[in-house]
Amino acid sequence: MAALRAAVPVLALLGLCAGPAAAAAPLVIWHGMGDSCCNPVSMGYIKKLVEKKIPGIYVLSLKIGSSLIQDMENSFFMNVNEQVSEVCRQLAQDPQLQRGYNAMGFSQGGQFLRAVAQRCPAPPMLSLISVGGQHQGVYGFPRCPGESSHLCDWIRRTLDLGAYSKAVQEHLVQAEYWHDPLKEEEYRKNSIFLADINQERGINETYKKNLMALKKFVMVKFLNDTMVDPPISEWFGFYKSGQAKETIPLQETSLYKEDRLGLQQMDKAGKLVFLGVQGDHLHFSEEWFDSTILPFLQ
Repeated sequence: MAALRAAVPVLALLGLCAGPAAAAAPLVIWHGMGDSCCNPVSMGYIKKLVEKKIPGIYVLSLKIGSSLIQDMENSFFMNVNEQVSEVCRQLAQDPQLQRGYNAMGFSQGGQFLRAVAQRCPAPPMLSLISVGGQHQGVYGFPRCPGESSHLCDWIRRTLDLGAYSKAVQEHLVQAEYWHDPLKEEEYRKNSIFLADINQERGINETYKKNLMALKKFVMVKFLNDTMVDPPISEWFGFYKSGQAKETIPLQETSLYKEDRLGLQQMDKAGKLVFLGVQGDHLHFSEEWFDSTILPFLQ
């Protein structure tokens, strides 16, 4: 009994010293084309799901504009570089994020958050999860989400007329990650967003250093994707230059071989994670999300 009584204060002391378990890092999410921050069947659902599974986590779903309608419209018509600058401002002013955060981008939100990682190292992004993001851009819109189909028909016509003209580049989001493998030189010269973050016009060492600071860069590819052309862009692959039939993986691209973004070094260090999920674009089950994505956030 005496030994037990002596042990009690020691156990209590150990309990006091241990303190509470470390809280999960905050999460920042960015929606895709034609969506908004708080749609209850998309980003609102994801936010609630993460909050339910990881009690106490702070989740910020990015809104670009003063209303949900404006947020959705901006996903089509607001210059991406201005959107990224706005997000960097929001993150810098959020006291909950100052010690670092994880980021999860859906569809085009994936490459937009990568731009945030490369351009805005403070507060620090810890890991980036890209869910269907098109990191080498797109060369077609085979199908469009929900009620946006009429907009997508207009977008296709506009891109066909002149994706790399100054007016289209500055006012049509999808043109800013339009990557024409038959016009590589025009793309490198005139793409105001994707060619910049992919180091197509020269090496910005700050971009490379900032991206390499990530602990993990997770890329999710939808194995039955009918919206992204080519789907391998979701794993940072693309068409072999000069044609639009044969695709090559990231590891065979000049971006990787020349290591312009540090992706080769990240790959060798085990920082790149390539995940495939059965289903069309952004179609996944809660069970898959729980078992595959949540571990990166905990």
